[in-house]
Amino acid sequence: METELSTRLGIEYPVFGFTPFPAVAAAISRAGGMGVLGAVRYSAPDELARDLDWLDGHTDKLPYGLDVVMPAKKVEGVTEADIEAMIPPEHRAYVEALLTKHGVPALAADERAGWRITGWMEKVARDQLDVAFDYPIKLLANALGSPPADVVRRAHDHGVLVAALAGSARHARHHQEAGIDIVVAQGYEAGGHTGEIASMVLVPEVVRAVDPLPVLAAGGIGTGEQVAAGLALGAQGVWLGSVWLTAAEADLHSPALTRKLLAAGSGDTVRSRALTGKPARQLRTEWTDAWEDPAGPGTLPMPLQGLLVADAVSRIQRYEVGPLLGTPVGQIVGAMNQERPVQAVFDDLTRGFERAMDRLNRIARRGAQDGAAPGPGRDRR
Repeated sequence: METELSTRLGIEYPVFGFTPFPAVAAAISRAGGMGVLGAVRYSAPDELARDLDWLDGHTDKLPYGLDVVMPAKKVEGVTEADIEAMIPPEHRAYVEALLTKHGVPALAADERAGWRITGWMEKVARDQLDVAFDYPIKLLANALGSPPADVVRRAHDHGVLVAALAGSARHARHHQEAGIDIVVAQGYEAGGHTGEIASMVLVPEVVRAVDPLPVLAAGGIGTGEQVAAGLALGAQGVWLGSVWLTAAEADLHSPALTRKLLAAGSGDTVRSRALTGKPARQLRTEWTDAWEDPAGPGTLPMPLQGLLVADAVSRIQRYEVGPLLGTPVGQIVGAMNQERPVQAVFDDLTRGFERAMDRLNRIARRGAQDGAAPGPGRDRR
């Protein structure tokens, strides 16, 4: 499963694993891929430094990366308090009404919401980068398109490759023009923020659009056969996220949520703005349904929606309120039906890849033995 990109980065398999959990990221790197730690949940630089310290000590000096979320355009002087003040009171009232309807208790007075996506804010992301470049990260990925030009230059000055997610060939070309090193073609099936084009169509479009830049296939990938398909479409690797949520090393802090993920089918997700303000695929719940209700106030743009619902999401998760309990996850959730260590996931990926390649090789050999296939109008007897 070796590609030019995997050789360049010094990894055994061209499998890039995005995860918010340091233990999962470390296990991915140790298994032969590249663990990529999601930074968006870190609101304080010292929290990120603590987990990068741990990650650095548990990857056996193997490559790992970091995923941040920051806009390409710089906005000066905007604080979290400024953004909080923009949230309309009717939206706050709607959230409280939903929580009251489902009997969701308040957090204890000394318990702060653990789910605050201040990482969407540029200042927070830049503080994260000030920390990250003190560590031997090999890849910096941005989930909101191309990062600002000065960030790309800074990464390159540290010998770090920069990746950016794209949901269309047009987005991918913008990344190429911005000096991005790797484009992640993320299809409609993916968990989290995603566009409207399916992976089977998107990946080859992006490969053609940015050639010779390496492309990673993402969205709906969780088996070795799907890895083979991504490489056959021209990608130099795959980007997996959802499949790690049920890894044994993951720490969801919610047995009820794990049970929901294991029981969910591929049709049990929805693209909704309920979580962040941008379309993000997640488990469909009564929470996502409520934000689609025409009688409601509708969602707010990013980052207002994320700050609006931060306390509510923490309360729902803290008390495991089943009807409202969800998480970003892709359509591959239908194949995530058991908890397994990361190494076991890699074992299945490599076995599935070998099965797919054996099948294709048998087809190729059969074609070679039969000679040229008859063309239109020729005798097929």
